[in-house]
Amino acid sequence: MKIGFCVNNVQTEVVRYTTTDLALAATRMGHESWYISVGDLAYDQDEAIHAHACRVAKTNHRTGAAYLKDLQGKEAVCDYINVSELDVLLLRNDPAEDILTRPWARLAAINFGRFAARSGVLVLNDPEGLGNALNKLYLQQFPQAVRPRCLITRDPGRVKAFVKAEGGRAVLKPLFGSGGRNVFLLRPEDAPNMNQIIESVARDGYMIAQEYLPEAVKGDTRLFLMNGEPLQYKGKTAALRRVRADGDMRSNITAGATSERGEISDRILGIAKSIAPRLKHDGMFFVGLDIVGDKLMEINVFSPGGLDSAEVFEQVNFCQIIIKDIERKVELKRSSENSFTNRELATL
Repeated sequence: MKIGFCVNNVQTEVVRYTTTDLALAATRMGHESWYISVGDLAYDQDEAIHAHACRVAKTNHRTGAAYLKDLQGKEAVCDYINVSELDVLLLRNDPAEDILTRPWARLAAINFGRFAARSGVLVLNDPEGLGNALNKLYLQQFPQAVRPRCLITRDPGRVKAFVKAEGGRAVLKPLFGSGGRNVFLLRPEDAPNMNQIIESVARDGYMIAQEYLPEAVKGDTRLFLMNGEPLQYKGKTAALRRVRADGDMRSNITAGATSERGEISDRILGIAKSIAPRLKHDGMFFVGLDIVGDKLMEINVFSPGGLDSAEVFEQVNFCQIIIKDIERKVELKRSSENSFTNRELATL
């Protein structure tokens, strides 16, 4: 099986990324894993999608570090490939990473992914579904009972009114963003600085003013779903608890948070069950849910990370199960003679 991993930039990938673990698992299982930077895609004169891509020369890497060193080094096999000859293309880039410095790159993987799907490549997650989930507005399409109260606006006055109605305590963050950047906890004592905080967040466009959940001080739980169901293997569930750094309200690992073994409650499983129909409808094969208490804070559909930590805590190889499921989908696609749409097959 030939697998493509579309990322923001091959040379900026790091060992702890879930993409690294997935690609290493696929390579160890005998598959050909090609990395593609989102800026290296092309629609060529033959009316097919092509890309400058790289893969490792060896297949016996013992660690992700060794694998990535080979991939990013001079020993890598690089070629201008026809993407339509891949069996599957995983869209693992984060559009939010390119908002400020490379706005042209935000939609590139989705748009080229649409053409790849039409040429017969299985594209995961489904590019049409990803197009609908480009920002945090996607969360508002799920049942109100599982979401915190929020306001999405560019009007500073409306934000102030929302915060006042919440007793002076709320979370303020940009609609477009990731990694916990420009996220603020507004408290009653912050009232004198509210204008400056709002101005800072508003530079990125639309703002989200969100209900503050007291349980957030304990961090959040990231639960991984595959085909709309909790990702499980050998009785273990792929999840982790992200614990905030001292004095920081963000639970993002990139913002200094640490991770612990995730404890999955009936409340968390109930949230996953309630949103599964929509995720399946949208062709969301692999996602990460960020949950605080009984509220869903965010749905990570582009490049959910942290699976490496879940594997360490549970001592099972979740990535291998993901690749095996992709193998199953590719075989189903072949045996059914393409009778399923890409979106349907993504979560079958």
